[in-house]
Amino acid sequence: MIEEREIWACAHQLVRQHGAHAWYVASQRADELLAEGQMEGHRTFLRILDRIRQLEAMSPGGAVH
Repeated sequence: MIEEREIWACAHQLVRQHGAHAWYVASQRADELLAEGQMEGHRTFLRILDRIRQLEAMSPGGAVH
């Protein structure tokens, strides 16, 4: 299992690379991994997606969920 700090690092990187669309990129990758039957990867990207949502909620002007 990937450590929590690595999950946060991935979330931060996706936000830096994709901005407001980071959640979509993470969701799309989670779906791809699920379709491929890679359950551990799917769960990892769901964790990353959750951290992206948390980051958005913390930032001024971030998305409201």
